[in-house]
Amino acid sequence: MICRTTLAGVAVLLASGTALPQTQEITQGAHRMELSLEKLTGKDWKMIDPGTILEQGDRVRFRFRTNFDGWLYVTNLNTSGNYDQLFPRQETGQDNRIASGREYRVPTTETVFKIAGPAGYETVYWLVSPLRLNEAAPSIQPVPKGVPSKPLTDLRPRCDDAVLHARGECIDSSAGLKLVPRGEEIPQAPAEAGENSRQLLFMRQQSKALVSSPSPLAGPVIYEFRLAHK
Repeated sequence: MICRTTLAGVAVLLASGTALPQTQEITQGAHRMELSLEKLTGKDWKMIDPGTILEQGDRVRFRFRTNFDGWLYVTNLNTSGNYDQLFPRQETGQDNRIASGREYRVPTTETVFKIAGPAGYETVYWLVSPLRLNEAAPSIQPVPKGVPSKPLTDLRPRCDDAVLHARGECIDSSAGLKLVPRGEEIPQAPAEAGENSRQLLFMRQQSKALVSSPSPLAGPVIYEFRLAHK
């Protein structure tokens, strides 16, 4: 049986999940993060291109892995203009510590995300820190009420005819992993997170999105994953 709670534009559904064992070695040296998107197709989970344009009702989840120990915080600006902390939280998992070389599913509990809300781009912010953020004064929170948000609903996902995929997937090249633009309104985060993020390098390896820092992280970084849907 599937139980459901709602995260404004994105729904959270009970399914299955936990931390996964290491599957292959991550390149050593600079701090490196891997992020991939999976969609439930029938009874099976399949990795899909980060730029895939999703449909209403699609069920998705993320896989995440680093080559360093740290802490992970995930917040979403949905297409209705609301911010929600996706992880850690009770429904999606409260243990947000990450260990080098281990692969995690996000959510880490028996939950998945269900696509809902107006067409556009969900902006999912990933804040990764080598040190735990101060729990006495959480550094990643929804933007206070009264502060206008700018969901990416004025831009509609479109298939990129220049991107050819054998399986006929509809790919939007503006979706996927991105550097947070300067001046963009984001959930409250340590000031150094934005500055540290300017040094990040973004790459693609098949359907995985890769983020690399030329030197070991001395503090938190933040970047965004644009999730396109109709």
